[in-house]
Amino acid sequence: MGAAIAFVLGAGCSIYYLGFAPMVAFDSPRIVSIKKGETVRTIAGKLEAAGVIRSALAARIYARLTGQAAHLQPGDYAFKGSERMPEVVRHLVNGDFILVTLTIPEGLTVHQIAARLEEAGLGCDTDFEKAARNGPIVKALGLAPLGAEGRLFPATYSFPPSAGIGKILTTMLARFYATLTPRVEERMFKLGLTERELLTLASIVEKEAKLEQERPLIAGVLYNRLRFNMPLQSDPTARYNYEGATGSALQAVHTLSAFNTYDFVGLPPGPIANPGMASIMAALYPAQTNYLYFVARNDGTHIFSRSLETHNRAVALLRKNGARKAHPAATLMARPAEQDTDASDRSN
Repeated sequence: MGAAIAFVLGAGCSIYYLGFAPMVAFDSPRIVSIKKGETVRTIAGKLEAAGVIRSALAARIYARLTGQAAHLQPGDYAFKGSERMPEVVRHLVNGDFILVTLTIPEGLTVHQIAARLEEAGLGCDTDFEKAARNGPIVKALGLAPLGAEGRLFPATYSFPPSAGIGKILTTMLARFYATLTPRVEERMFKLGLTERELLTLASIVEKEAKLEQERPLIAGVLYNRLRFNMPLQSDPTARYNYEGATGSALQAVHTLSAFNTYDFVGLPPGPIANPGMASIMAALYPAQTNYLYFVARNDGTHIFSRSLETHNRAVALLRKNGARKAHPAATLMARPAEQDTDASDRSN
């Protein structure tokens, strides 16, 4: 009788130790990645291998007896130790997994987004950039050779640390394509714009505009210059390259490039950044204006002009008053050979 009692007590202590006694605290959190579709056996094995629980068998039995086995959620979990096995299982049922939250602001390039992802611990920047430029997802969407530039929608995203590059890229692209509502597509058709042309215009607006209320005006200037076969002469287009803007605007405007709109009439081959919704809407609904030029003040606002003569006076005044940081080639400033044209004197 005594031996039986001792056996029962011993078994009870073992069950308590294996299943309900807290683990020791870890020096640093231990990450366990649970993939979608994995069995309770596999999950319990990972937890035991990481030292989060003592017994995979005890965890499996507990999860099945309590009806929680079918409710374990995939994700990356961080365990600090000192928890009992039921608490560990509860974390998996509640989905208390790790998420890395990352905000992508408007106007970044693919190159800059890739750098931010690496800084957040979400993969290698060069791998993401390759995937976004000419990877299988981009090719499947018909975006090669220019890639996903312009379509990585600015927003706040949350990804598990183990999210692959494909998942991140697909999520950002899906957010962009969700903005192409029937209303947007109808407006694009009315304006005679392709998706690429819309995003190219919107990206220029994004890089030029600092104030919300000026976006439609800047878009209106771009449309006017295109309509009158005038080079856009936008500094951000001259500074754009796949590796991100480098050097001064003054140097860039004199550098030959497929994107440098000082050198040709029309739009560059593709977007120069990833625009937000406000710039996309400005490109869809530009202000009806006669302006053909604008120049930036130091506070981010712009002076808009209808003629080259008026524009040059504005540039000279800003330089004289020290209100123009910049370089001799003011934004959308015509070259000397450009004709002095007032949009109000020309019919559509």
